[in-house]
Amino acid sequence: MTEAMRHEIVQRRQAGASMRSIAEELGISRGAVYRALARVQAQREGRAALAPRARKRGSIVDPFEPVLKELLTKYPNLTVERALQELRARGYTGGYTVLRERVRRLRPRATPAPVPRFETSEAAQAQMDHGVYDIDFTREGRRRVYLFSYLLGYSRRQYLRFVESTDLTTTLREHVRAFHHLGGVARVCLYDNFKAVVLRHDPDGAFYNPKFLAFATHYGFRPQACRVRRPQTKGKIERTMFYVEGSLLNGRTFDTLQHLNEVTAWWLQNVADVRILRDFKESPLERHQREQPHLLPLPTCDFDTAVVVYRHVNVEGFLAYRLNLYSVPWSYIGQVLPVRVLEDEVIIYSISLEEIARHPLVSGTQTGVRQLSKNHHPTDDPGQRTLLLQQRFGELGPIAVQFLDGLLAKQIQGKLQAQQLLALLAHYQRGDVLKALERAVHFGAFSLAAMRRILAATAKPKPLLDELAELYKDALDPSLREEPVGPRPTSDYQHLLSPEETDEPPSEEKSQGDTECA
Repeated sequence: MTEAMRHEIVQRRQAGASMRSIAEELGISRGAVYRALARVQAQREGRAALAPRARKRGSIVDPFEPVLKELLTKYPNLTVERALQELRARGYTGGYTVLRERVRRLRPRATPAPVPRFETSEAAQAQMDHGVYDIDFTREGRRRVYLFSYLLGYSRRQYLRFVESTDLTTTLREHVRAFHHLGGVARVCLYDNFKAVVLRHDPDGAFYNPKFLAFATHYGFRPQACRVRRPQTKGKIERTMFYVEGSLLNGRTFDTLQHLNEVTAWWLQNVADVRILRDFKESPLERHQREQPHLLPLPTCDFDTAVVVYRHVNVEGFLAYRLNLYSVPWSYIGQVLPVRVLEDEVIIYSISLEEIARHPLVSGTQTGVRQLSKNHHPTDDPGQRTLLLQQRFGELGPIAVQFLDGLLAKQIQGKLQAQQLLALLAHYQRGDVLKALERAVHFGAFSLAAMRRILAATAKPKPLLDELAELYKDALDPSLREEPVGPRPTSDYQHLLSPEETDEPPSEEKSQGDTECA
């Protein structure tokens, strides 16, 4: 209680107010009013403010406490049950519970080893970490986001951004942004053991993600995994997380993730970078001005953090990525195409690696969204649509063109069936489809249903890897398409063995050859 509060209580009491009314008006308990008045009165009379508390009643364990202390000093890990046996032999008649409480108070506790502060020189070390937060956005609702944080050990200047994932692609992309924000790269960076960086720990040390090592090589820094369950190794960045929660997130609301990152960028520039560090009497920005010239310079070209995947084009002319659909020109139905995924864009290429489509990337919080370009759908002109079908079937050969002619002549929905037939190329080997077409032409079975029955009876669906090997076989180096070199006979290696290990001594000619090689 402050002196101002105590003075107010005394003034109200002298004016004739009751202790109940004083407590209600000041928002405190009657006991607090009583103690304040008793203390003031005791100071006036020169005596103790309150009578000492009654002494605690003795315990049945008290006579045996010296013995118990001696046992615990000699055997720090002594169990309560074992201590009870020893005390019973000395006349103890009490129970287990009261002894357990006394052992808990008397047992010597190991003092944790102090964690010395480890300061680094300019550009010597950085620390990276993720924070996890569930935030109620006013427009997007409650969702989980992750805080990517990269901090320079010397200057304490950092880069922050909230992201939707902690996967490898996002981690690499945010590293690149951090490097540009800070104007360079520290020589060593400390990491927790998350899978984007560390795949596992072996007896010899950490086994790093190969792609992350390629990224580190590109920028010239060395990743260093911290010991498991030892956050003190990254103490600098661990402490800044509390600062972010108290200064950035506390007392603010955010509309969207984008709005949150806009506020974060403003906060970094106007609050975090210019605050005075208590230990150094300088701001992170001032210290960074000395550190920046020592950072590793950025390369001319940044590391390519895009994701490249292969996707089938379905019968409707769409390919799927993360439960969302993206359109491609209708003529590519049934093919497997390479897709390059950037942070905010999806780029689709043909088999010959020519760009054929480009779409905005749908947010990871949405599913079932269709990104459609109108010029990708089949034209409403029947003649033009027929020419497109003839072009696709012509790529398969004369037998495919013959089947298409029969299909269009006999089936009312022949164009639609032809379109769906092209999608079968995504599930069966090209040779199996051609054999099925030849069989269908031979028997005059010009329909999609007939083709499906023939393929189901005569062919097996192909794995995706087999299709990729077939599609991109021509792009391989010629030397890789040659027949593999078989193993040499064991007799060719006999001359490498010592005489003791062979059934016969080496010939004179072989001995001479070995001498020359030696």
